Amino acid sequence: MTTTDQMQKKPLWLEIEENLLELNPGELSGQAKETAIQKIIGDLDNAGFNVSKSGGKIMQLRWAMDDMLEVGRPLMKDFNDAISALSLEDVLDPYSATTKLIDNIGATWKEFWKVERRPDIIRIVEETRLDLLVKKAKELSENESIRYLILEQVEREVIVNKLGITEEKLAGVEAQIAKEKAEKKRVAKLLEKVAGKSEEEKVKHLITNNVAEELIIEMAEVDQVAINNAKKAMEEEIKEKQRLAEEAAAKKKAEAAGPSLEDITSDDMIDHIDAIREIMEFSEVEKEIRTMCEQSSIPQCLVDIAVSDPDKLDELEKKAEG
Repeated sequence: MTTTDQMQKKPLWLEIEENLLELNPGELSGQAKETAIQKIIGDLDNAGFNVSKSGGKIMQLRWAMDDMLEVGRPLMKDFNDAISALSLEDVLDPYSATTKLIDNIGATWKEFWKVERRPDIIRIVEETRLDLLVKKAKELSENESIRYLILEQVEREVIVNKLGITEEKLAGVEAQIAKEKAEKKRVAKLLEKVAGKSEEEKVKHLITNNVAEELIIEMAEVDQVAINNAKKAMEEEIKEKQRLAEEAAAKKKAEAAGPSLEDITSDDMIDHIDAIREIMEFSEVEKEIRTMCEQSSIPQCLVDIAVSDPDKLDELEKKAEG
């Protein structure tokens, strides 16, 4: 249901009852009653109802007057009191609220049961609902008040007028709500991918996909403890992955470096030194020497010696030759 504040012309029955509300039933006897009726007829004519030219409308006024005198008070007093007593919770469903209102007031005022009056009563209840929504909205911050009325399906023009804001301000909040709805749609799809998984796995999946904690709690139906536990488990997993990666990197580095001096056989030592000398004949630049030695699978320990203390290669060669 969309809430608007469009005003419609009051129906004749309601206009009659509002005129009667201004009278004191205790003072309407004899000629005073007829004088009051004639005055109301004139007022209704001025309002465009042409009552003086319709016998049916005049009788409707007289019957309403008689009902008021019989009860001892105007119908609108009971109606206005009932409307004033309504809370926002009472009018969340205007149609249900209207039914209750008609049942209660109709117990005293039989005319209130007439079917043709129901649309007018519903309109008044809807206006009451709008007033209560705006009142609650104004208790919130500006952005939250706009958001509240949008979510209550109040029309844009009404929001702007009732809250005294600009169209641009309203559009900004609408855009934020649209963004939030899109995010919820994304999260719903993420949850579909982990349907049937454990709570921890669901939370991990959402955290990994950058879902805000507040939204995780709402859509995964978990509490903060579950999120904290999942984050802790993820931290431990990251540490373990990092440890394994460091071990793998160290192993790879060791394999690339080759054996230590003590582990190189005499024959391999002689072959590696010969290869180093050939490489050093092509270049004296350390970076180039290291690159060519690496390409020739020469142990790192020998390469380090070649670029830092090449004379030591002669000693190693002699030792290898025995």
